[in-house]
Amino acid sequence: MADYTLRLTRTVSMARPRKQKKPDHLKRVLAALETGEPAAVRQILTELHPADIAHVLEGLPPEPRVKVWAQVDIQRMGEVLLELPEAVRADLVKLMDDQALVAAAHALDTDDIADLLPDLSDEVIAEILFALDKQDRQRLDAVLSYAEDTAGGLMNVDTITVRENITLEVVLRYLRRRGELPEHTNQLFVVDRSDRVVGALPVARLLTTEAYRRVSAVMERDVIKFAALAPDKEVAAAFERYNLVSAPVVDENNRLLGRITVDDVVDVIREEAERAVMAPAGLSEDEDILAPVVRTSRKRAIWLGINLVTAFIASAVVGLFEHTIEKVAVLAVMMPIVAGMGGNAGTQTLTVVVRGLALGVVSEANARTVLMKEFMVGALNGLLWAVTVAIVTVAWHHNYLVALALSLAMVINLVFAALSGVIIPVLVRKMGVDPAVASGVILTTVTDVVGFFAFLGLATLFLT
Repeated sequence: MADYTLRLTRTVSMARPRKQKKPDHLKRVLAALETGEPAAVRQILTELHPADIAHVLEGLPPEPRVKVWAQVDIQRMGEVLLELPEAVRADLVKLMDDQALVAAAHALDTDDIADLLPDLSDEVIAEILFALDKQDRQRLDAVLSYAEDTAGGLMNVDTITVRENITLEVVLRYLRRRGELPEHTNQLFVVDRSDRVVGALPVARLLTTEAYRRVSAVMERDVIKFAALAPDKEVAAAFERYNLVSAPVVDENNRLLGRITVDDVVDVIREEAERAVMAPAGLSEDEDILAPVVRTSRKRAIWLGINLVTAFIASAVVGLFEHTIEKVAVLAVMMPIVAGMGGNAGTQTLTVVVRGLALGVVSEANARTVLMKEFMVGALNGLLWAVTVAIVTVAWHHNYLVALALSLAMVINLVFAALSGVIIPVLVRKMGVDPAVASGVILTTVTDVVGFFAFLGLATLFLT
């Protein structure tokens, strides 16, 4: 019996599919470059998806990147450019002549051309528009008339509409004559004679309902739709909340302008996620990690300069208590504890609040409630760690007054950090500035200044 169980276990183990290792396309391309054979690089690129080619290009230094870019098929260049960060895309566009840019753009859909145009010169844009037919030019104009970060800027004007008074059989015949559907078509939009949206006909329902029935009998009348000027963040939040695959974009009169599909929303969500990581450090989500040293240094120097100013402010506060520190040297040893704990506590609150603001969970309606909750959290954590740090300080330095000053300063700074973590992003957003960009620097300055001032001020009061 034991032998049978062992054999069965081995059989199941052998039958279990092994996890395949993800191919390292960048490593393959680098190896092909070392051979000095452009054909080898070209062969690899022909096997890859445009997104994978973009990933390889982004991971290459400037010189090899130029060599690899020269081996990309011109008919695929447009798709690859759209997958690249703006910084890398701009550098590669400069390497292309006007004819190549026009050919690359001509292979794209209308809404994709609109995404590419901001990186092109006026002359190239004019040539692209001249090469399009009248219908495509009208579609492109419709997309370009809206800002990139709005629903209108995201939309694709290639939509399928039907009337509610026709039968499903008529709809099916129309689709067969059309021959193909736009990508990510999960529903057809039902419009009236003035192109106003009155409902949606899911493709699944179209295929599974008797053909003699009319559209009006099976369509969905409650349709989630977006105004053309709606911010892309709101669109992304709605797609996530309602699990949408596509949704119509309408003007102020409810007339259909186009549709937004989930692939466009995924790009918005990804950009927002990258921005949330990069912005607090003063970096762009489109940062080219392998850009030339001088260019990268110039971009980062500005943010470092801002941080240097805040550091001088904190140092100025410490300077006010220079004589106290000279008399009690242990204060210099313990100072970083207060500032560090305040900074970490404030960052925790700040992260939660900035996320809440981005998702619409935190607003003016509940900001007071969030503020009180974080105040109590800061006070409770302050008391907890004040006791801990007081015990450690007495055991380490045998100075009860320093321990008392440090513990009281801990409570004060953690409370201020919690309050600042709520107040700063809310006020910064009211001023029209992105909380993710500016809040971190301000919070660090507040926690450093309050922490140093509270600790050294109390120490001066108790020890001198």
